[in-house]
Amino acid sequence: MTEFVWRLPSRGDGRRADPGLRGRGGFGPPTPSLETTDVRAGRCGPFDDLAQIVDAVELNGFDGVLAPYDPLGEESWIVAAAALRATRYTRVTVEFQPAFGTPVYAAKISATLQRHSAGRLNWRLAVDTDDAEARTRGDRVTGDERYDRAAEFLTVARGVWNENEIAAAGFAGTGFDYAGRHYDVIDGGFRGILSGLAFPAVHLSGTSSAALALSAAHGDVHLFAEQTDGIAAAVAELGERTAAESRRVGVGLELPIIARETEDEAWARVHRQWDELDRPGTAADHTLGDGRWAGFDAFGYDRRIGLVGSYEQVAQQLSAYQAAGVQTFVLSGHPNIEEIHRAGEHLLFLADPAGRTLTTAQELTA
Repeated sequence: MTEFVWRLPSRGDGRRADPGLRGRGGFGPPTPSLETTDVRAGRCGPFDDLAQIVDAVELNGFDGVLAPYDPLGEESWIVAAAALRATRYTRVTVEFQPAFGTPVYAAKISATLQRHSAGRLNWRLAVDTDDAEARTRGDRVTGDERYDRAAEFLTVARGVWNENEIAAAGFAGTGFDYAGRHYDVIDGGFRGILSGLAFPAVHLSGTSSAALALSAAHGDVHLFAEQTDGIAAAVAELGERTAAESRRVGVGLELPIIARETEDEAWARVHRQWDELDRPGTAADHTLGDGRWAGFDAFGYDRRIGLVGSYEQVAQQLSAYQAAGVQTFVLSGHPNIEEIHRAGEHLLFLADPAGRTLTTAQELTA
């Protein structure tokens, strides 16, 4: 079954192209026409919109949400924990950079979250962050050394976690020891209530040799961003690297979408938003064909290339990606709640009819 994940906003709802104009959800200037927070004490606060987005994701049958790492936005660990608490079935992927803490600390936080959510937590490592932003966090690691550290981070995290499995099997274990360039652990591992839990599925990204090598050795899912000439070459290289490691890594794709009842309606929204921006050229200048459009970043999205078209057209393109090996889609749209409902009601069952249609037996046991 194909997995559909919704990318949560990290700075409010993202209704405007300029992040500085985003007022819904507690960010941006307190302009009355943009701010939807209830001013009455004890009423609607800045997290209420985010909670409604998470509710909409689960209500509409998405498989998961991604809490993105954003230096200027909400803390992804807090958002992920809140999303896990507010849902029963939705998997939650927390994105974080390895320098946020030791791998043992990250593993312990995650073991607690797994225990309280029936194992619904995933990890996504933000390895290739901006050098200047890294220095604001006191992180001096740069270049490909970031991938070396990430490899050690995952090795240590899995190592202490595997002690959980040993303890759950009834053995005392010898403790996990590791001496590396970035981390040293002596007699690591968890016992008691934190043992015997499922390790989070590890999501990674990037197209550099170092990024693909890291995924081949340590990842469970590799997320690509669509490129002008497609992702086939990068997917093929990932396949070669994983085969050399005797491993299998799933392929994911991040895509902003604008889908409507008709193609004209979808493109009318694109052109209307583009005309609101002070940018040269027209929206049509960024059309790539097959419903792909390379101007989403101008609207405040984290990815440049996404899909525009009718529900049927967008579903057909998603199916084409599936045929090419993509198993996970991380979708995004503004405003979030409205676009989640549109995708859940009109798009997902078209893109994945087998996985989104209940059989009689499933209905009777649900």
